[in-house]
Amino acid sequence: MTIWLTGCTSGLGRALVPHLIDAGHTVVGGGRNQESLNALTAEYSESHFVSLDVAHEDSVTAFCETAFEAAGAPALLINNAAVINSPKPLWEVSAQEFDQLTAININGVANMIRHALPLMLGSKSGIVINLSSGWGRSVSPEVAPYCASKWAIEGLTKALAEELPAGLAAVALNPGVINTPMLQSAWGSGANDYPSAADWAEVAAPYMLNISTTDNGASLTVPMS
Repeated sequence: MTIWLTGCTSGLGRALVPHLIDAGHTVVGGGRNQESLNALTAEYSESHFVSLDVAHEDSVTAFCETAFEAAGAPALLINNAAVINSPKPLWEVSAQEFDQLTAININGVANMIRHALPLMLGSKSGIVINLSSGWGRSVSPEVAPYCASKWAIEGLTKALAEELPAGLAAVALNPGVINTPMLQSAWGSGANDYPSAADWAEVAAPYMLNISTTDNGASLTVPMS
């Protein structure tokens, strides 16, 4: 099947790519790091890796047009792209940093859904997986903007699920606590106590591929243990 994946050039998204392709699927990945996109294109020539900044409508429009022409409508849309704020109390987070985070983590998901979902409706089937977080169901100090964005994803996904016709589904997926650059920015060396993105993807990829329409509206978590 065709899988569209945002944030494919680093972290969890990059770790998913080989597992999704090895399972026999065509991946159309989007990201902001052109060097990484070029490397992915060279390594996986039968899939497609395209420049994408989910925070900008024109970039999303161009990505979705290119992806649809290259591989058709997504049977699985994985909204993975996200950033985290520099750890600090909420009142010390600048308006610029807060706005950039929500533009990617919330608006970026909505932008992708706005353009990809009509294509999925045309196919009368498909699954939307919106990456959430443990911090979308709980909170910690100094990451309030990130928590807010992931709580938003939980609510957005559940509301979307109630709007979808039969044959389609939307779920919020907590990946678990994974040692990525994002977690390192929040926890420093404490991130080393958790699974790597590569180890996570070995479990997460098949788990995602088994999500079905019966899961519509669910808040799921990758079972790492």
